[in-house]
Amino acid sequence: MSTIHWTEGHTHHSARWHSENGSAPPRRVVVVDDRTKADEAYRRARQGTGLLWQGDFHNARHLLRAMGRRIDRKRPSANTSQKESFDLHRRAGAHRARVLGRLLVLLDDGYTVALRRAPDVRHACLEAYGPPKGPMVISLRELLGVIGAHQWRLRGIDVPALGTRIHPHYGVFAPVRGEYVDLVAHTPLPPVTRCSPAGSAAFDLGTGTGVLAAVLARRGIGRVVATDISPRALACAKENAHRLALADRIEVSGPCLFPEDHADLIVCNPPWLPSRPTSPIEQGVYDADSAMLRGFLTGLSAHLRPGGEGWLILSDLAEHLGLRTRGQLLTAIQAAHLRVVDKIDTKPRHPRSRDATDPLHAARSAEITSLWRLTTTDR
Repeated sequence: MSTIHWTEGHTHHSARWHSENGSAPPRRVVVVDDRTKADEAYRRARQGTGLLWQGDFHNARHLLRAMGRRIDRKRPSANTSQKESFDLHRRAGAHRARVLGRLLVLLDDGYTVALRRAPDVRHACLEAYGPPKGPMVISLRELLGVIGAHQWRLRGIDVPALGTRIHPHYGVFAPVRGEYVDLVAHTPLPPVTRCSPAGSAAFDLGTGTGVLAAVLARRGIGRVVATDISPRALACAKENAHRLALADRIEVSGPCLFPEDHADLIVCNPPWLPSRPTSPIEQGVYDADSAMLRGFLTGLSAHLRPGGEGWLILSDLAEHLGLRTRGQLLTAIQAAHLRVVDKIDTKPRHPRSRDATDPLHAARSAEITSLWRLTTTDR
């Protein structure tokens, strides 16, 4: 356990350091408040100094935004390849997170924030961190993420394919992009499943919030097993299954990729970009060395019932960014003794695909999300 040390007046203080993305604690911490100018805060944070805020909470948020504007002044060059643009984008994002992550707040025992105009964050922190274990210091940026996640969990996210809302938990990737959900909702079920959906079984691998498991259950599949390697995702999927009155048909299992069983339909929506995640929430987007994709492909045949299908939902954004080729994907499918029965495509509808100021706009605007219907080569 790492500890943060600082001096206020002539008194020495310390508290436990916590960072969800695994950031090391700053070696030096100074106390700052409403008198601290943004240029000074930015300079110190760039040098690696932690800035423990002791002023007004809303002023801390203003300072964080002002520091962010100073970071964003340096725009990457437009004369780069898509792969270079992606690498620059990732490095810039990591630098931004590192610098802004040095504006710190103290959570007292019980998750209270003893700052002027600070919100009550106790419930949000309890959801994110579990029972308190004494005072701890976290970045303001992380705390704002915890607060935002709590609001999402309360309100939920509308999922038209379900006609209701899904409630994500902190650290669980939220279904804000509806195209992949719609693909699972509207692709014809495999013939073996279509004949008797109530007697069929399906797996939803890497379930996250459980949204795809819920879609499959709503389509009439009698038994759906939802798996994930994240304890937070498993708890989230289980809660959503209960909210939707589907707990009798959705079994949440894990931590694992495949359950110990066989199914007529196995669905997997792995992270789309083969790059290393830098935080738990990024695990929904980045998959180092395509580990989950490869795990799905290599394990599919052993878990499919005769006549069954595997549905791989995958964006081609990695191809446009030069991170993976179509040939590499097809080779991996073939090496796993699978064949493609069909491929259903859809265009993205999210705002970033239309944002010309996005450094990755060329790749995002050309992106296609596909549902690959796979079966074994001996069927």
